[in-house]
Amino acid sequence: MAAENDSTVTEFIFAGLTEKPELQLPLFLFFLGVYVVTVVGNLGMITLIGLSSHLHTPMYYFLSSLSFIDLCQSTIITPKMLMSFVTEKNTISYPECMTQLYFFLVFAVAECHMLAVMAYDRYVAICNPLLYNVTMSYQVCSWLVVEVYMMGLTLATAHIGCMLKVIFCKAKIINHYFCDILALLELSCSNTYINEVVLLCFSVFNILTPTLTILGTYVSIIASILRIHSTEGRSKAFSTCSSHFSAVTLFYGSLAFMYLQPSNANSMDQSKVSSVFYTIIVPMLNPLIYSLRNKDVKVTFNKIIEKRPFC
Repeated sequence: MAAENDSTVTEFIFAGLTEKPELQLPLFLFFLGVYVVTVVGNLGMITLIGLSSHLHTPMYYFLSSLSFIDLCQSTIITPKMLMSFVTEKNTISYPECMTQLYFFLVFAVAECHMLAVMAYDRYVAICNPLLYNVTMSYQVCSWLVVEVYMMGLTLATAHIGCMLKVIFCKAKIINHYFCDILALLELSCSNTYINEVVLLCFSVFNILTPTLTILGTYVSIIASILRIHSTEGRSKAFSTCSSHFSAVTLFYGSLAFMYLQPSNANSMDQSKVSSVFYTIIVPMLNPLIYSLRNKDVKVTFNKIIEKRPFC
């Protein structure tokens, strides 16, 4: 990642979200607040699940992994973006840019497939409850999580391998707040056809494949729920899926808007707004969605608060 290619550009300058001076301080305070909530929320979720034996189930095991991914994703992007609001020229070296891009891709791909794994977990729990403990054993859950991270590492490595062959010779102002593939390819003075094909293929795989998997599982889940005769049973089944469905809609919606549009219809200003959702806002919202709409999490949190001695 840190190896130089044949580029003469050794550093880049981020254009940031806006160039209007009157918006710099309000945006800095807003995104600083968002980042604090993201860190506290995701670390809190990981800690809560780790401390409570009641939450040591496959569903919450995957949720703690999602919180870890969100925490890392936000930390890779947000601190550097905050600097653009308080410094006159926010620069990043070529090796640092490639490193940021690499880890951004690792966790973005991992989140795509982790949400699909979580949908499969809900499918097994609702459609095959008697086989749930066998199907979603500790070994199976561990392998699913490992495969999710391996997918992220493999595809990110392939992307970076292609990006290191791109030559940057003149332009060095990235019209973005982080090193994203599309923004970097706009600065290239070499042929980027291979990069664009790889990006399109991987985007289709990482967005459409998990989306179709999630849609398929939810069709089966809804069919199973409708066969439940008791109103209370239906309500409980729907409640276990509603949080995940909300997270999926926010993440995949903004991601698809960013990467699955035709290049001539995708202005970078629109892309930056879309990127804010899946790189900064979604990592903040996920722990809130899963905690505020989850009875088990709220009950466990209240028990821990009640047991904690206050001076």
